[in-house]
Amino acid sequence: MATESRRSQLLRGVLDLCLLAVLNEGPAYGYEMTKRLRERGLGSVGEGSIYPLLGRLERDGLVETYRAASDGGPPRKYYRPSRAGLLALALGVSEWRTARDEVDAVLSEVRIEVAS
Repeated sequence: MATESRRSQLLRGVLDLCLLAVLNEGPAYGYEMTKRLRERGLGSVGEGSIYPLLGRLERDGLVETYRAASDGGPPRKYYRPSRAGLLALALGVSEWRTARDEVDAVLSEVRIEVAS
């Protein structure tokens, strides 16, 4: 499996958690969320990746939305975590840290030298 493909699959599994984390900083619209993600090192995530996920988070009751005027354009749809979303974020962070620690425990023992 190619490295980029593996990275994409790993990210896909936690992108909802990452979105809830950046929304926990304050309400945001789609492009603003991608900027926040990029600032934290997730430059490969674009708006096209997050809108379907935001729709699912909204349907699942994990985010609330509202519209607000924008500078010179149509109103923007803002997202913020709901109470259920904040609970999901807390649980998700705990699950992520546990999984990360378990994987780190296995992979930390790997020592490989590749001959050129």
